[in-house]
Amino acid sequence: MRRMRVIITWSALVIVAILPIAAAANSPLLAWRQPIYITAGFAGVVGMVLLLFQPLLASSKLPGLSPKRSRTTHKWVGVALVLAVVIHVTGLWITSPPDVIDALLFVSPTPFSAWGVIAMWAIFAAGTLALARRRLRIRFKTWRLAHTFLASVTVVGGIVHAMLIEGTMEIMTKTVLCILVLVASVKTLADLRVWMIWSR
Repeated sequence: MRRMRVIITWSALVIVAILPIAAAANSPLLAWRQPIYITAGFAGVVGMVLLLFQPLLASSKLPGLSPKRSRTTHKWVGVALVLAVVIHVTGLWITSPPDVIDALLFVSPTPFSAWGVIAMWAIFAAGTLALARRRLRIRFKTWRLAHTFLASVTVVGGIVHAMLIEGTMEIMTKTVLCILVLVASVKTLADLRVWMIWSR
């Protein structure tokens, strides 16, 4: 029974991860686009997919993985998420520097740009905080609360950014993915009860 649960859960996750990428690969908006632009777009799609796994790994909800293995995988998926964002932004910078500058300065006429930038800085801050915790000797309770807050900002910013932008992601698979990311994140927050650490 346990083995069947592991197979079903991971099969479902693989399908959820692959469908948005496959749908984006068939987008008519890719026609005549530069390879760098396409790479940047797919990096963004991959980033959204990785966001689904992070809360599940943080709460050790994925069957077949021990808590220790979940934490280790969570760290490496976090690194992959940062790299995906870097590739996404770098590719857009190469193809259209003025648009990226406007987005970074929060003067872009497209609302999705601001949400993307907010999510980007939150991801970078969360990653930096994870790397610097021991060196800066940050208390675990303080670090956990700050990391969770930044992760929440990343999720909200990433979802709004993805839903507002009319890009290569297909609307139905994108919507399902964003809903699952939100549900997984909220469930993890409820289970871990990070806000209760100060009362312990």
